[in-house]
Amino acid sequence: MLRCLHPWRPLPSCGGSGLCLLKRCLFTMKVQSPEFQSLFTEGLKCLTELFVKENHELRIAGGAVRDLLNGVKPQDVDFATTATPAQMKDMLQAAGVRMINNKGEKHGTITARLHEENFEITTLRIDVVTDGRHAEVEFTTDWQKDAERRDLTINSMFLGFDGTLFDYFNGYEDLKNKKVRFVGHAKQRIQEDYLRILRYFRFYGRIVDKPGDHDPETLAAIAENAKGLAGISGERIWVELKKILVGNHVNHLIHLIYDLDVAPYIGEAKS
Repeated sequence: MLRCLHPWRPLPSCGGSGLCLLKRCLFTMKVQSPEFQSLFTEGLKCLTELFVKENHELRIAGGAVRDLLNGVKPQDVDFATTATPAQMKDMLQAAGVRMINNKGEKHGTITARLHEENFEITTLRIDVVTDGRHAEVEFTTDWQKDAERRDLTINSMFLGFDGTLFDYFNGYEDLKNKKVRFVGHAKQRIQEDYLRILRYFRFYGRIVDKPGDHDPETLAAIAENAKGLAGISGERIWVELKKILVGNHVNHLIHLIYDLDVAPYIGEAKS
């Protein structure tokens, strides 16, 4: 069951700080569904209690929120938090919680293991410098800032453990209307990570009912920036291509990849 909590409302103005990259409104609603409730394992209950005790916000993030809104139990659940990696490590160590795979720590990700489950938790981030493949990040406690750096509106939502959806960029409406849109300007999002071109095609094949329902500005941005894919590793490109090929509208999307001159750059990708 989805229940509206309150309508769109404007966020505070940024004034002269220059910190707000995009001006949007926050939409919230209540999510109460069997799929959502099924996530509350003993491990997750312990994790959420620990974050509440230490006064750090923790929410479900990204694709898992999208899946839950579509009535699907997500296979993978990522978490976002206001706690820094150092704060998470101190908190988890004090509670005797095991941490594994510290490779993601410099990007803000800590993986905690509770009750035989792994929980990947990432500090809210801002992309400071991007080169189309990698990003230098700094940590933030601003949920909207983290949402701004995500690729598509349908992947930019958060879900609190009381069932409150936090949607800054119309992701819920786009999901409901089966629209795939970039957060903010397509050109800017693509230039931050050129692989987002293929992610756009992949999610189009998952979300949209019919072929040909594209925003012209999005297609123009893809065509203009397709050459950036030549700098992406073949492995990363193949991961996305495989997912495109098992989705819907494959014939349409492959033709579009050629029509927008994307094909030469994914065929000559650097390893």
